[in-house]
Amino acid sequence: MDLFRKLLGRTTTNRRKNNTTSSAAKKDDEVDAAALFREKFGIHFRHPELLITALKHRSYLNITNEPRINSNERLEFLGDAVLDLIVTHYLYEKFPQRTEGQLSKVKSILVSKPVLADIAVKISLGEMILINWGEEKTGGRQRQSILADAFEAVVGAIFLDQGLQTARSFVQQHLLKDFQKIIRRGLYRNYKSILLEFVQSKGKGLPEYRVIQELGPDHAKEFVVQVRVGDEVLGEGRGKSKKIAEQEAARVAVKKLDIVDNWLE
Repeated sequence: MDLFRKLLGRTTTNRRKNNTTSSAAKKDDEVDAAALFREKFGIHFRHPELLITALKHRSYLNITNEPRINSNERLEFLGDAVLDLIVTHYLYEKFPQRTEGQLSKVKSILVSKPVLADIAVKISLGEMILINWGEEKTGGRQRQSILADAFEAVVGAIFLDQGLQTARSFVQQHLLKDFQKIIRRGLYRNYKSILLEFVQSKGKGLPEYRVIQELGPDHAKEFVVQVRVGDEVLGEGRGKSKKIAEQEAARVAVKKLDIVDNWLE
């Protein structure tokens, strides 16, 4: 991985030098990004321009004066469908006794933006993405939507260049091999939605979330939230924002009501 580290350092430095706009410099960035990918994943593209396109965020086109159609958005569109097929097929084969509803819930988590963004971070994909200086300065390389979209675009590019089996191997290695850990962590479940769906199915109205306590100074405040249905308190949670506290309260309620299907846990 020495080449990877060397190129990573060089590429990061190049991209942060005064936002240079020379065509030669931009070509170097594209070559470096492709080399990083090849060194990291061992996938040699027959058509390297596909990979470069997969790594092009639309903001990069402001530098190269290319039309928006040359960004990674079309490959993201394709990759989304390819990823959906690969994950669906995997779950269908692995869990023959599970219902469509059960499999759909797991699939929706695995192909969600937060999960794909986390995977992109783990495989250092953010350092390979081609973006402009302004986007980089505002944290574009760490932005969830940019990371997840790039992952999908890369899957689409691999599919076009290498075929479905190579795309499947890529997804298997970087997403599916740890899918049960992802599900067990529970970080990507929307417990508020789960609780709302259950309560409505029972005709009990809507859950109500109340902030019952605010702790700490303004710059490090923590909120304590209760969730109620009618007069019954179903759960209590705390977090650094009201949204996080509400999710935690909903998680406690969902566990108390025993309404989460834990067949993967």
